[in-house]
Amino acid sequence: MIATETKTIETNVGTKLPKLNMALPGPNAKRIVEEDAKWVSPSYTRDYPLVAKRGYGAMVEDADGNVFLDFAAGIAVCSTGHCHPDVVAAVQKQAAELLHMSGTDFYYEGMPKLASKLSAIAPGKENKRVYFGNSGAEAVEAAIKLAKYHTGRDKIIAFEGAFHGRTMGALSLTASKSTQRKGFGTLISGVFHMPYPDTYRGMYGKGPETVVADCLGYLENELFKRRVDPEEVAGIFIEPIQGEGGYMPAPVEFLKGLQAICRKYGIMLVADEVQSGMGRTGKWWASDHAGIEPDIITSAKGIASGMPLSAVIARESVMNWKPGAHASTFGGNPVCIAAALATIELLESKYIANAARVGEYIMKRTADWTQKFKNVGNVRGRGLMIGIELVKDQKTKEKAPELRNRIIDAAYHKGLLILGSGENTVRFCPPLVIDEEQAEFAVKTLEELLSKEEAK
Repeated sequence: MIATETKTIETNVGTKLPKLNMALPGPNAKRIVEEDAKWVSPSYTRDYPLVAKRGYGAMVEDADGNVFLDFAAGIAVCSTGHCHPDVVAAVQKQAAELLHMSGTDFYYEGMPKLASKLSAIAPGKENKRVYFGNSGAEAVEAAIKLAKYHTGRDKIIAFEGAFHGRTMGALSLTASKSTQRKGFGTLISGVFHMPYPDTYRGMYGKGPETVVADCLGYLENELFKRRVDPEEVAGIFIEPIQGEGGYMPAPVEFLKGLQAICRKYGIMLVADEVQSGMGRTGKWWASDHAGIEPDIITSAKGIASGMPLSAVIARESVMNWKPGAHASTFGGNPVCIAAALATIELLESKYIANAARVGEYIMKRTADWTQKFKNVGNVRGRGLMIGIELVKDQKTKEKAPELRNRIIDAAYHKGLLILGSGENTVRFCPPLVIDEEQAEFAVKTLEELLSKEEAK
């Protein structure tokens, strides 16, 4: 973090490390939680009673004046930190000029300006075209339609453990938790799921050393031979690093092999980079680590530092649908685009490099955790997208969801905001602005909590 940004944070919240003034939750937080329980949909999930009031950089102040170090970032959304002054200035300037003009009906300069920047940073030599929406789920819905439209096919393949969203089309691809599907009846047809290459647990009871061949073999020899003809498959949707599936990175060899299979059969390779994109992994896209060139990329979350925006980025030859085939009233809102343009400039100038550097620091600090802690089964990730999988026994790899949940709650009471991923993984997805001092606080806090658990 550069000096001026650190000064801004300290001026606004008084610290760049947690500062707790009372037992949690405080009285104002308790009151607001009670009001929330009375009026807000019970479908929201909350891990602990954090009631945010304001945020700066990687710090969040709650309704009682307690200050927390945020390693959740609004589920990997606040890429440039909370209320980055450059993003705030861009939003304020645009809001005073034009709040809304539907890109479905008219034109304004921001849409092609942002689209050209996204095209430039997307992998591959072919020019890209961009469709704008409001959320990751909307981007996935659009990508499903585009893949079907372009290929003239109607089948889709996704992965076990995947999370692509909760709208009906995206939910049909999602295979993360049964509760996300329960009660909603029949989803869209023609969706097939296959195992994700789990480099910790392996597949078919075999070790992780054969997981790439096992998963690619399953696709060719099981799905394509027994359940769906590849010539009927419009697209294969994959998260290069699963977001809700335990922060599990797909091996480079698997992604390259999957691309080769897609090219062989004319299937669209769709990379869901909603959580893993926009510099979080130390490169623009998690796909970049494998050197692949997806036909379609979905992006959202960190694209606009907290403003609601998503993008579907596709090869120009792929995005060939006609006017009226798909659109959105609010997608590509002028204020959101202004935030995205400021975000991209910040990511490009310093924060992608910072994500790579601080992420490497965290990985080095946690490299011995599987030897140091009997309940840590695996530490994995890229950049500032890091998962720590907790187990009851390292030999059996039995999952420890209760332990994970206790760790997350205990971290909150020490001023560290973290989230879970999958059944038993702690995820680190902080703003990309964090420095080594803040990273060290997060690592030390988890070390203390894990040591305390093992001493019980």
